[in-house]
Order: sequence, then C-alpha cells, then structure tokens
Amino acid sequence: MIRNYKLEIMYDGSRYKGWEHQPGTDMTIQGKLENVLNKMTGETVEILGAGRTDAGVHARAMTANVRLDTDMEEKEIRDYMNSYLPDDICVNEVKIASDRFHARYNATGKTYRYTCYVGDTKPVFDRKYVYTLERTPDVEAMKRAAVLLTGEHDYAGFCSNPRMKKSTVRTVDRIDIDKKGRYIYFTYHGSGFLQHMVRILTGTLLEVGYGERSAESMTELLEAKKRALSGATAPAQGLCLIRVDY
Repeated sequence: MIRNYKLEIMYDGSRYKGWEHQPGTDMTIQGKLENVLNKMTGETVEILGAGRTDAGVHARAMTANVRLDTDMEEKEIRDYMNSYLPDDICVNEVKIASDRFHARYNATGKTYRYTCYVGDTKPVFDRKYVYTLERTPDVEAMKRAAVLLTGEHDYAGFCSNPRMKKSTVRTVDRIDIDKKGRYIYFTYHGSGFLQHMVRILTGTLLEVGYGERSAESMTELLEAKKRALSGATAPAQGLCLIRVDY
C-alpha cells in the first residue's frame, strides 16, 4: 500500500552540495536519502523537502515527505534509513501523513539561525558551524537595523538570484540578535526566504555592526531592491535550519 510519510531530518551540510539534486554529483542530502529509500523499497522514489538549503548549510529539523510502498512501520523505516545513511545525516522521525500533505507547499513558516564567533582563540570544535569574526560588532546597532528589516517587504535586494521570476515579497516577523559569551546568534523567523536571503541579511547586519553603514540605511536598501547595494553574503557554515512550521 502506497502511503505518504512525513520525515524530520537532521544533517551536517559541511561536505554536501546542498539539499537539492545537482548535476554531476551524488553529494546532496536529497540524493543520499533517496538512495537509501530506493534500496529499501526496490523502487525509484522522490523525497520532497520543505526548502532547498544551500551547499554547506546545516539543518536540525528539515521536514520532507515521500510516498512509499512498504509494509514497514514508521520506526522500522526510520531505523532502516539511519542504518544506511552516512553519519552526518539522521532521520529523527517518520510519521504517516495525510495523502495531501506536501512538505514545501504546506509550510507556514521557517526558523533559521546564523551563528558567529568572536574570540581571541580559534573555535576548534565549532569551526564547521560558525562564522569566525575578526572583531566584535555593535550588537545594539544591529538590533536597530533588524527592526527595520522585519515585516512584509520586497526583499529583492537581499536575493542572490537576479533572474527571479516569482514574487520577492516575503514576511519576516522576527529577527533576534543575541550575544552569549563568544557567540552571536542571529535568529530569523518568516513565511519563507529567498535564495541566500538569510546570509545576505546577516552580512548586511554585520556591516552595520562594524559601522560601515547605518541602521537607518536598511529602509533605503529595501526600497532600492538592488542586490549590489546590500551587504556581503555571510559564509554558509554559520547557517542552520532550526524548524519548519505547519
């Protein structure tokens, strides 16, 4: 009997080319998951993710769905997958979902966290999961800028795809910036995000923190809708998908 399954997946994206299939390589999260499911079912299956994390980006709880023809119980499917997946990918949960459930189209929100490290020494054990800064940015200035970046806006200036044909209007209802010891956490929650959007927002906010642009200039950037005017794209390793809302 073919049923629709909802999966929650955790992965370290360091050595992968992102979630989505890429030509000429099998080093994608989607590819690794499908290879195991193909082996399990003896058929070719397609797993659909809630988003398409970029190369080097991590996830604590990516949601996906897949249709499988199997008599195995949910826990058996989870355990089978984890026994064959590489150590940097783990299926946290498998549940039978409604036939109409779609991991991407039914998602109502996503939470991403970007982590920076500031310190006199190197973050040896966290080095693959943080962006190491050479100096400490002004967190209060970044918070003032973040307020202006929240809400419903056209974020075309914070999208790396110049040929984007669909709407670039998104709602970002929360940008929290917290410094705890040597770490600075940028937490974003919104209805959805454009290509590289969170990393560009982070890079722009860091430039505010360094005094290279004012907090008030965020309004002008949103109105200009030009990628060339916004900040640098922060490195991939600091970004992690935390949760998908339904």
